[in-house]
Amino acid sequence: MFGYRVPAPDEAMLISGGRRGLGGAPFRVVTGHGKFVLPIFRKTRFLTLSMCEAEVTETCVTRQGIALHVRAVIAFKVGNDTESIVNAGQRFLSDQDQMSVLTGRIFAGHLRSIIGSMTVEEIVTERQKLAAEVLDTSKAEMAKIGLIVDSLQIQSIDDGDVGYIDAMSAPHKAAIQRQAQIAQAQATQASVEAEQVAARNQAEYARQTAVVKAEYSAEVDRAQARAAQAGPLAQAHAQQEVLDAQTELAQRAAQLRQQQLVAEIVKPAEAEAERIRVLAVAEAERMKIQAAAAASYDRVALDRMLIDQLPQIVKEAAGGLAGANVNVLNGADGLGEIAAGLVGQGLTILDSVRQNLSGSDNHPEKGNGRLGLPGRLASAEKGTEKTEKTEKNDGPVVID
Repeated sequence: MFGYRVPAPDEAMLISGGRRGLGGAPFRVVTGHGKFVLPIFRKTRFLTLSMCEAEVTETCVTRQGIALHVRAVIAFKVGNDTESIVNAGQRFLSDQDQMSVLTGRIFAGHLRSIIGSMTVEEIVTERQKLAAEVLDTSKAEMAKIGLIVDSLQIQSIDDGDVGYIDAMSAPHKAAIQRQAQIAQAQATQASVEAEQVAARNQAEYARQTAVVKAEYSAEVDRAQARAAQAGPLAQAHAQQEVLDAQTELAQRAAQLRQQQLVAEIVKPAEAEAERIRVLAVAEAERMKIQAAAAASYDRVALDRMLIDQLPQIVKEAAGGLAGANVNVLNGADGLGEIAAGLVGQGLTILDSVRQNLSGSDNHPEKGNGRLGLPGRLASAEKGTEKTEKTEKNDGPVVID
């Protein structure tokens, strides 16, 4: 529209003519919006508010007297407030490139001043401190000309051919180099160890592979051998089973024949033997009973015969005393004792004859070995015993 002017976002529009601006400024400041400007009667100019850059390369002397070549970059702009725009417009509106030149000169002076109060070690190791001090000292001066500094960067510090900075860094370089060499050696050692481990792993893998291959080959060989032997082994097993079956059949036939023999021969023979043994035992028992009966009968007959002969034996014994000269003591008692002695002798002879005829074990009578005789013979035997006792008590009987 005719007469309506609008500044760019990074510009300030300065309108001169007419009434004065803020604080008695010879122009009014318009930013961020448009304004009607009467042609011919008003004049408009534009001041940049964008970021500007100034580069400073300066030789500065430190507190130690060592010359350093310092290179720095300053980022600055016109302030956004009206006062800063007015101050900058009055100084740089006709030649805005002078802002960078003036800013560089201002910072060069402050940079020489601050570096002159510091040592090389402080400058090298504390660049941020150096930049902060330069900004603090130049802030008020920059504000007077309507500029503000956004950043100050120390890009390089060099002592030329002096070699101070190199000498200062030599121990650190040596340490770094030593650490680098150590790290390199460790890396090399680790690499060698890794290669050795990899080689061992490869060798172990190759060994395991060879072992597995050998096992597989052996298993295949065994399987082939078993397959080759399967036919003969099957045939041999079949023959063995046939032989086992035949053997079992023969054993069963032998057992059956043995059972038949036992049933046909052994059992009847055992039964016959048992029958014969029982008959023999019965016959022996019968003969024993008959023998016992016969012996008992013979003893009775023998005893009867001997008893019948006993008077004759006594008589013969008495006849032997007929011509003997006998002196009888004790009168009638002495004669009784002689008679009793004759009867005892007869019994003794009778017992000896009986034992000789029937044997010494056929019912001998306990005590004196004499038969028990009934009747008169027993009385005579008792008399004989009495006579013996009388002889012991009254004296002997003398026979000439």
